Amino acid sequence: MNDQTKGLLITLFGVLFVVPDSLFVRLIDADALTIAFWRLFLAGGLSTLWILLTKGAEPFRAVFRTGRYGIVYMLGVGGSGVLFVLAVSLTSVANVVFIIASLPVFAAVFSRIFLAEPFSARTFLTIAAVVPGLAIIAYGSGETEHASLAGDLLALSVSALFAAALTAARHARATSMVPGVAMGYVAASLLIAPFAAPLSMPADQMPLVLGHGAVILLSSVLLAIGPRYITSAEVGLLVLLESVLAPLLVWGVIGENPGPYTLTGGAIVIGALFVSNLVLLMRLRRVDRVSTLQGRAGP
Repeated sequence: MNDQTKGLLITLFGVLFVVPDSLFVRLIDADALTIAFWRLFLAGGLSTLWILLTKGAEPFRAVFRTGRYGIVYMLGVGGSGVLFVLAVSLTSVANVVFIIASLPVFAAVFSRIFLAEPFSARTFLTIAAVVPGLAIIAYGSGETEHASLAGDLLALSVSALFAAALTAARHARATSMVPGVAMGYVAASLLIAPFAAPLSMPADQMPLVLGHGAVILLSSVLLAIGPRYITSAEVGLLVLLESVLAPLLVWGVIGENPGPYTLTGGAIVIGALFVSNLVLLMRLRRVDRVSTLQGRAGP
């Protein structure tokens, strides 16, 4: 198995493991902050333990040596983890995942501001298509059951925070940020603990809580490993699967109908991002093919 195939499979399974995330939030009978505490504490704590047992403390020290970039990364992943649960508790799952799919737009804006990377025509066209899609979703929140504008805004905050984390990680690309995910999760869970009631979780809910922590742990590890072997465009295409499958899973299991506005706006957002990533992937492969042919031709 070559590296690309390995990367595609690892990333695919990472995406599939994150699909039930929002369903667990719906099924667990507890307040949002308590769910967020256990979601982050279990995934972050187990990740920390695994890294300490296999690689020691050095990976954690390496993240801190990146300075403010490591801090921004941890704040981004930890904060977005909390806000995700709050968003799902306030609006429909379909709204949340479709809005979070706009993350590449925020990443492009932040890269322009902080990394001085120019906007390409592809990026402009993608943003021009995604923004109306998000507007349709927001407009429909007043018409759709389980949806609310407050939850939509929290989902938008999740997208912006995680995009900021990814931008910081690009500044420190020589350092693995997997320990940063673990530390960000644990820190966020401890910060919200005084406002949550983790010890009040009913015993009959613990299997769901443990299952929730397990899928987040597995998806976090796989999505940290898989993208090392494939391009960002390939990662982007695979991640869109979660935006499609998560609402369908929730709809099928608990009957949460996304509504026509969300489906229309979501189709525009996902379609625009799909085309954008596909164009980028084809362009990268064309460049690789030309480079290979030039290499064979020799000087």
